Amino acid sequence: MEPLTHAVRYVLDLGAPVMMPLIITLLGLALKQGFAKSFRAGLTVGVGFIAVGLVVNLLVGVVGPKAMAFAEVLGLKLDILDVGWPMGAAVSFASPIAAALIPTVLVLNVVLVVTKVTRTVDVDLWNYWHFIYTGALIHAATHSMALGVLGACITAVVIFKLADWTAPAVEHHFGLPGISLPHTETVNWAPLMFALERIERRIPGLAKIEADPAAIRRRLGLLGEPILMGALLGVLIGALGGVALWREGKYGLWLKEVLTLAVTMSAVLVVLPKVVAILMEGLIPISEGARDYLQKRFPGRDVLIGLDAAVVIGHPANMAIALLCVPIALLLAVILPGNRMLPFGDLAALPFYVLWGVAASRGNMVRGLINAVIIVACILWIGTSLGPLTTELARAAGFRPEGLGGTAAQYQQWSGVALGSHVVPWIVLQLFMWGTPGFWVGLAAAVGYGAVWWWVRGDVRAQFVKKKDDA
Repeated sequence: MEPLTHAVRYVLDLGAPVMMPLIITLLGLALKQGFAKSFRAGLTVGVGFIAVGLVVNLLVGVVGPKAMAFAEVLGLKLDILDVGWPMGAAVSFASPIAAALIPTVLVLNVVLVVTKVTRTVDVDLWNYWHFIYTGALIHAATHSMALGVLGACITAVVIFKLADWTAPAVEHHFGLPGISLPHTETVNWAPLMFALERIERRIPGLAKIEADPAAIRRRLGLLGEPILMGALLGVLIGALGGVALWREGKYGLWLKEVLTLAVTMSAVLVVLPKVVAILMEGLIPISEGARDYLQKRFPGRDVLIGLDAAVVIGHPANMAIALLCVPIALLLAVILPGNRMLPFGDLAALPFYVLWGVAASRGNMVRGLINAVIIVACILWIGTSLGPLTTELARAAGFRPEGLGGTAAQYQQWSGVALGSHVVPWIVLQLFMWGTPGFWVGLAAAVGYGAVWWWVRGDVRAQFVKKKDDA
């Protein structure tokens, strides 16, 4: 087991920018696409991941400090700190259960595809940490390796089915045919968000508001362009984050930081869709090749390539709403009953977590913002709930938050917005807490989640496929 553990960790430590080119190249060769085409596609995907990472890191670098400064102005005194998704990945891969789960989930995925239980071939190995995280939590709570593996596999099956279900939206809303998004912390919000959208469409006035980016551009002209929306959002975040400078009378420095953030946010909203397009340049030929190859050998099969949600976060409405949610998340942390988590490390990554709230509204920025605010509130509650176990895992793994200075040491527990986005893993964890009040909470949540999904089971295809066919 020890050599296997070292081998798995070595491969995972390469990171997505190296792993994905290797996976895409090998997948292309397996699908008879030829070495030159496969290698070029893989390398292009690697370049795309590097480019997306640069833009997201830029966002983290400028939004994170402003968010913390605004939190200090609000006087937030909470005992759980959001230290960012890297902690979740680190503690998952450091868990004793990780080496067993990587091959287990891979084999499970193959079996599910062969038996037609799922259409999604999840090649996003890096984000298998979401499944491992479920197993690590259950292992820590129950001290049972077998239960941890079982819980992780249950999570994987649910996520693969959600990825299948949302694939029409990925094709028709995001323009990515043959792709699905088995990205736990994003896609597990989809049933809840489509249920909210169904309710909102029945509310007089709210259903008829045209507020997608195209409609806003028609009505507002330049004000509706992503470049200006980014500037306005940058001014808002910069002004809130610079309140302390204003109070100290450092008006020149305050203005400089506000203007810098405005230009930076403009750059993010303009550049991110372009770098995602680079990623797509590598993925689409392999996706089309996979479809052709599999249809020839397995007539009637329509297999999907499962990828990281990073390939779609650059949608203008999604980015704008996510940035609006930065100050909203901090305000919610103040007023939300039962919340103990201070959002910080993952605030700049909100485009991932609110993704399906915006997609369910088909880019409508009014309904999308309502959905996103509800997501953020739920994230704070789940992140608070997972704080004790996550902190235990982090300390056992020797994890030390980087880039936060002495900030992390001021908090008793660590969690994250990303970890609070794990709705399905949280429900599965509660179901394994037999004999505790959490079990009954988890059972009620599981029944409710399943009922909501059943209620909206036809909505994705009805909204997106019908809309496309009627166009």
